[in-house]
Amino acid sequence: MIYPKIALAQSIIEILSAKGIVNIIISPGSRNAPLTIGFAQNPNFTCYSIADERCLAFFALGIAQQTKQPTAVVCTSGSALLNYYPAIAEAFYSQIPLIVISADRPQSKIDIGDGQTIRQENVFANHSVFNANLTEEASEENDLKINLAIETAILKKGPVHINAPFEEPLYETTEELSVKPKITNLEFVNFSKIIENSNEFVSVWNNTKRKLVLVGVNEANSIDQEIIENLASDPSVVVLTETTSNLHHESFINSIDTLITPFDDFDFKQFNPEVLVTFGGMVVSKRIKGFLRKYKPKHHWHIDTLRAYDTFGALTKHFEMQPNDFFKDLFSKTVFVKSNYFKNIDTVYKARLEKRKEYLSKIEFSDFKAFEKVIQSLPKNSLSQISNSSAIRYAQLIDIDDSIEVFCNRGTSGIDGSTSTAVGAALGNEKQTVFVTGDIGFLYDSNALWNSYIPKNFKIILINNAGGGIFRILPGHQEKPVFNTYFETSHSLTAEHLAKMYGLNYFVTQDVQSLENGIESLYNSNDVPCILEIFTPTFENDKILKEYFKFLY
Repeated sequence: MIYPKIALAQSIIEILSAKGIVNIIISPGSRNAPLTIGFAQNPNFTCYSIADERCLAFFALGIAQQTKQPTAVVCTSGSALLNYYPAIAEAFYSQIPLIVISADRPQSKIDIGDGQTIRQENVFANHSVFNANLTEEASEENDLKINLAIETAILKKGPVHINAPFEEPLYETTEELSVKPKITNLEFVNFSKIIENSNEFVSVWNNTKRKLVLVGVNEANSIDQEIIENLASDPSVVVLTETTSNLHHESFINSIDTLITPFDDFDFKQFNPEVLVTFGGMVVSKRIKGFLRKYKPKHHWHIDTLRAYDTFGALTKHFEMQPNDFFKDLFSKTVFVKSNYFKNIDTVYKARLEKRKEYLSKIEFSDFKAFEKVIQSLPKNSLSQISNSSAIRYAQLIDIDDSIEVFCNRGTSGIDGSTSTAVGAALGNEKQTVFVTGDIGFLYDSNALWNSYIPKNFKIILINNAGGGIFRILPGHQEKPVFNTYFETSHSLTAEHLAKMYGLNYFVTQDVQSLENGIESLYNSNDVPCILEIFTPTFENDKILKEYFKFLY
């Protein structure tokens, strides 16, 4: 086997191999040549090369998201490293393990005027779970730092940074290892499966008639069916889910904004829970956040093995457990309470759904209508990646088949890497992957298509409303030149030539009939990746959506 001659590079590569890290995404460069040589010629690794560092990092995030295993990214020195930052922040808040390995100049070369040289140590300190600043020579101290970085990425489910200084020559190789790095054993934390001091919480549960369970970004099949049925059967419990919750039951409310947007103060007080239980990641609905911040529950319990955000300014208890274990233990000790809480809310919600059905049946072609058709067309047992901004918000308003897993970069909620994440996710799982996106997010991340790894059955559904439609929905929108130029980012661009440049099949539609035909063509084309571009009316979309919420009253 061919190894880099630099001992430190050998140590990094051998430790990653011993720890079972498989996927290595490499940014082209020179200073990282020792790492590139070693990773690319070692059969224990699956290596990818992607030129755009920002896209690469999100691509790696998508793989790690699906495999639930750390993915390593490798770059040269200088500004290349900084381009990883948006994905690092997303991984930090979404609890996704990434291992960032950056090549660096030796310490003596920093701040003396060398090109592509910056202060790389601890550059991600605010959004990483561990930083390993290595010294130039291989050593046991360096080995321990590398081991700890990998173990921390796994245990804390987040990004770590390994900064490795290399001196020239960089391209020399050898057929024998010059080091035998120290390998440490990962000690997993066994989280409690029972609620400590449970009597207090059992008493609260058994004496509360209004209990609200709010589920954010959540892994599919993480909650036992028995627990789901218990939550659905308790008359004192209302369960709110979102598209990204991947948690389904006919009694759960899966379109939060459809339910609560028409509420007035009287309705909110009736809906106000005494106990709020949350689990999962970030919540999309701004309305539910605003409601719970104004009408604070007496108790807010959050369940997460790692962290708890006080999103509503009411957090009273963080249970460091798996949600499934929490509910299993809780329900073994609690009873149903006589209550009309679920019945009253369910009656309102069912009436809202009838109104939604009526409204969608009569509206003109628009973003809302397009999303209805798109979400309903997603293949069963597929994986859907949805971009941020308008796309994920419209998705919350449409029922989705229970068999479809839904993902979105809700850690930071940015549009910057949605397409790249979707491409990586398509590689990281065996399911059919469909990416649903808006035009600004797609165009912003168009370099995501500049790689050789897009699966043949990868589908992109692009809703193009010629600007940042989300800003028309937000309060304060006024039709003025400043708005059109600096907020909405009006444009007349399409994906047609991008599709041609990158070798993707391209379909276009701009009304209901052509959309139905376009969807059929999209799913019948599996020999090459495809884009279906849907053009919607820029100046009608916000009006139709706003009228929807008025229609619900």
